[in-house]
Amino acid sequence: IYVWHKIAYTTVDFLAAVLFIAGSILFFDERTTYAGTWLFLIGSIFFALRPTTTLVRELVYLRLRK
Repeated sequence: IYVWHKIAYTTVDFLAAVLFIAGSILFFDERTTYAGTWLFLIGSIFFALRPTTTLVRELVYLRLRK
């Protein structure tokens, strides 16, 4: 469980960073600002998933202890 959580957490973290970098690059040109805004939003959702993966792991641990 720990290893799967670590893989999920790292994947989410990596994708959030990539989306924010791509969004930042798209903000340099006015024509791509709309797409950059969407990438920022999706990156923010991925950052919100980080603690969610930890919460899911802890809930799984709780169920296993019963």
